[in-house]
Amino acid sequence: MSHANEISTENGYTLHIVPTEKYKTNCIVWKMKAPLEKETVTKRALLPYVLQSSTEQFKNAPLLRAYLEELYGASLFVNVGKKGEYHIMTFSLEIANEKFLSDPTPLLEKGLRLLMDILFKPHASNNAFNDKEVEQEKRTLKQRIQSLNDDKMKYSSNRLVEEMCKNEPYGLEVNGDEKEVDAITPASLYEYYQYAMQNDELDLFVVGDVDPKYVQSLCRQLVKLQPREPKVQASAHVRQDIKVNEVIEKQAIMQGKLNIGYRTGITYGDDDYYALQVFNGIFGGFSHSKLFMEVREKNSLAYYAASRLESHKGLLIVVSGIQNENYEKTLTIINEQMESMKKGDFSDDIIVQTKAVIENQLLETVDNAYGLIEILYHNVVSKKHVTVDEWLEKIKNVTREEILAVGEKVQLDTIYFLTGSEVQK
Repeated sequence: MSHANEISTENGYTLHIVPTEKYKTNCIVWKMKAPLEKETVTKRALLPYVLQSSTEQFKNAPLLRAYLEELYGASLFVNVGKKGEYHIMTFSLEIANEKFLSDPTPLLEKGLRLLMDILFKPHASNNAFNDKEVEQEKRTLKQRIQSLNDDKMKYSSNRLVEEMCKNEPYGLEVNGDEKEVDAITPASLYEYYQYAMQNDELDLFVVGDVDPKYVQSLCRQLVKLQPREPKVQASAHVRQDIKVNEVIEKQAIMQGKLNIGYRTGITYGDDDYYALQVFNGIFGGFSHSKLFMEVREKNSLAYYAASRLESHKGLLIVVSGIQNENYEKTLTIINEQMESMKKGDFSDDIIVQTKAVIENQLLETVDNAYGLIEILYHNVVSKKHVTVDEWLEKIKNVTREEILAVGEKVQLDTIYFLTGSEVQK
């Protein structure tokens, strides 16, 4: 299996080309990485949505969408996320590959040109974005932030991280602060846009049945940037003397949300990261895991119970939905499962099964062009270089001893419980 990622350092950005015949479309993804900061997080949450709504040529969303339809129904979308202490803006364009069409239209070139127009030729005048579009996107951003509060599963996940990483950049919500949205003006957003284009770490991914030399030549014509030295975020120090923080929040809800955060001190690309993946898989990552079997199936305490890794921050997060009155009982069982993991109370068969599920998950992810790009982008964020084949090989070679060694590093940090009733202590 090959996912050869041809990487070239261009003026001001890095170009990643993955030539593959696996997909019938070509995917073009532009990523902008900067440190997560309270002063900029809300502007960064707004900026991609303003940029995708129009360009200098297509001055409103209907005109831009009509042009995408002309390009055989090309799809354009943006999003914001965080990886470790970094805030990532992503612009994605998927377009048909002209090799499979009778029409000789150079679709890849047109798609790349459009994406570069969205990024570098926005609908703006006098150093300000279009007022109407900014106001529309500000309203939408407020709705997006509000919807997170309405979805109690997401809300409780965010609140756990907020409490756990209170004095760390990772504690910031990627969609920003609703209270800061109104203060953003078309001029202040444009000023920040210029700053980001000059200072962010920029990566362009092109994945599909393409000729790398042609793609590189096109990109050199279309992308004109100055070299830069992107800001590096200092990693928040992992505390050794963790004092467990318990937070109980009461709201008018029927189903309680018990979320638990552990520090591991292990991040993507570290030698023991792969053993941590297996550890998490056995503990709560999959339907055969301890949390699923003990908390949900055997004791019928949870509507859902699972764990996941925050790979660039070194966190292991447990999420569960329970009856309000089952807080203490559920917490006790989750703690017992973590202790049994640390003691090695799991069979060799479960290790084999967990490795197989991780392998399938990874292969499914790279079956999709966007999934493959996300996997490759891990290397950009971590400054490591791990190929998909190496990742699979390292998972296969994880030993029981390595899983136990990882367990020694896992430390309980924060317990967060969102409940609809008083908690009996």
